[in-house]
Amino acid sequence: MLPLSGQFKPKRRLRRRRRDGAAIVEFAVVAPVLILILFGMIECGRMIMVQQSLATAAREGARAASLPGVTRSEARQVAEKFLVDVGVRGATVKVRQNAASVTHGEPVTVSISVPFKKVSWLRSPLFLGQSTLRSSATMRRESPE
Repeated sequence: MLPLSGQFKPKRRLRRRRRDGAAIVEFAVVAPVLILILFGMIECGRMIMVQQSLATAAREGARAASLPGVTRSEARQVAEKFLVDVGVRGATVKVRQNAASVTHGEPVTVSISVPFKKVSWLRSPLFLGQSTLRSSATMRRESPE
């Protein structure tokens, strides 16, 4: 004798309900890990962007400092303006020269540092909160023509 088609439906419904509960539990276990990975990706992405901005600002400041007639404060202002334009605030910019008046061919170094806490998009950085990002660039002073 053939079974009625309606005899197996209650069992299928029961299985589906049990599986729905398993999906909720699996999501509850996996979601915190996925959220942690997401925040880590955001934090590392921001760190890479700020590090690149620091390197570019150091190069811009060193380029300005290598030109004849440009003072330390003017070179520092060039680097600080670049950082403000890209949204990096709270950085320390230092211009170092070997002598009070740098002559042709003398090296000029611009160093920039910023604590990652000041530039992070997260309220309290999870992984890189204690890090300090640094960059420097050195160029030789050009001669006036």
